[in-house]
Formats: sequence, structure tokens, C-alpha cells
Amino acid sequence: MLIKNFFAFILILFLFACSKDENLYKPSLKIDPYKSYKEALDAFNNNQYFIANKKFSEAEINFKNPNLAAKSAIMGSYSLYGINKYGDAEENLNRYLTTYPADKYVIYAHYLLAIIYFEQIGNAEHDLKPLLAAQKKIDFFLEKYPKSEYAIDLKFKKNLVQNQFAAKELYIAKYYISVQKWVPAISRLKLIVQDYNETVFIEEALHRLVEINYHLGIKDEAEKYASILGYNYNSSEWYKQSYKILNKKYEISKNNSINENKGLLNKILDKIR
Repeated sequence: MLIKNFFAFILILFLFACSKDENLYKPSLKIDPYKSYKEALDAFNNNQYFIANKKFSEAEINFKNPNLAAKSAIMGSYSLYGINKYGDAEENLNRYLTTYPADKYVIYAHYLLAIIYFEQIGNAEHDLKPLLAAQKKIDFFLEKYPKSEYAIDLKFKKNLVQNQFAAKELYIAKYYISVQKWVPAISRLKLIVQDYNETVFIEEALHRLVEINYHLGIKDEAEKYASILGYNYNSSEWYKQSYKILNKKYEISKNNSINENKGLLNKILDKIR
């Protein structure tokens, strides 16, 4: 027991002696957030987005001023977006919105989120999730900020989202047509006519309804959709095809009653920087 106590005493003396010569734990150097922000901005302006995000994050952590910390956070998100790190950018923006809900740049965060969701939309064969996310965020923005300068861009993108929904419905309808599943095909085509009648796919949807109903011997329905197609789109190729299906029963009417992000993002960045 005495021997153990003796060695313990010697160890304490040794550690104490060492502490006089040098510090065992050196405190980390204090980071100047203004310097970090400047370095981040320089990297951002040179398209070095990975470095920029790292420096903006460093600045955010060390800024005592919440306004400057918030600015660093959202600029970090733009940096992640710049290298197509959509998931990380989305996560960073949501954290920003939670941490700095009263910040003056909140509108830009919501706009960038809408753009991120929109840019992840695939073609008609892809999953609906990105489409639904884009539609939800765009609708949120247009409802909350209807008079903002960014609402015009998102209204245009909303139309493109609607076209994607219609394209997906038409893609599925054409699959059902190919396997002669007429009822679900008609259901999908009617959905386009009812919900997406301002998209570029309305004409083909009407033509397919003419085609299917005529094939099934339901001539009244075929004639009804041909009339709609002829009244609104009498100069289209789809109407001409429907006209041929009905053996020229209808005369072609002369009536024709239906007749960028980068810049916006740069404008936003100019305001934030």
C-alpha cells in the first residue's frame, strides 16, 4: 500500500513539473468572423463554393451579432446550392429559417428552397415526390409573398410544374392504352381535361379521348371531345387526327380562341452580400 502511494505521489510531482514548462492544452486561436466572411465572399465570387460554404459557416459560428450570423448562414446555403448540394442546401436553409425566423432575408430563403425543389423535378417517368414538394413550396411562396418580384418567376415555374403533372398523367394514360386498359386510361385523360386544361398536353388528351371512345363505339363521347378540340384548337395537328378518325363528319372551324432564375438569384445575392 505504501509503495502504491509513493508512486502516485511521484506521478503528481512529475505532472506538476511538466505543467510549469509547457501547457498541456493550448487554447484554440480566436477566429475573426469578419475575416472569415471576407474570405468566404472572395471564394464565392470566384465560384469556389465549397470553400465559401466552409468559411461562411465559420463566420456564422463566431459572429456575436445575430444579423451577421444569419447573413452568413444564408450565404452558406447559396454556396451549397452553387455546387448542386441540394440536400445540404435544403437542410441549411431550414435550419436558418428555424434559427433566424425574424431575419430580413427570410423571403430569399423561401425562394431558394422553391428553386431547389423545382430543379430536382425529373421527367414524366420519375417519382412524384419532387413535383409535389416543388408545388407545395411554390404555392406557399405565392400565398405569402404574392407581390414580390420573385412571385412572377415562381408563377411561371408553377405553370411548368402543372405541365409536368399533366405529362405524368398522359404518360400513364398512354401505358394503359398500350395494354388496352380503357377505363383507367379514360380516367387519367379526363383528369388532364379537368385539372390541367391550361397545359400543353390538353390537346393530345382530348384527341386520345376521341380515339378511345370511337374505338369503343361510344360515338357521342367521341364527338363531344372532338367538338371541344375543334372549337379551341382547330388548327392543331391533334384536331386534324381526330377529324380523320370521325371520317370528316365535322367541318374544320376557323375559330381559334386559344391562343430566368440566374438573374433573380444574382439580384438576391447582391442584396445579401
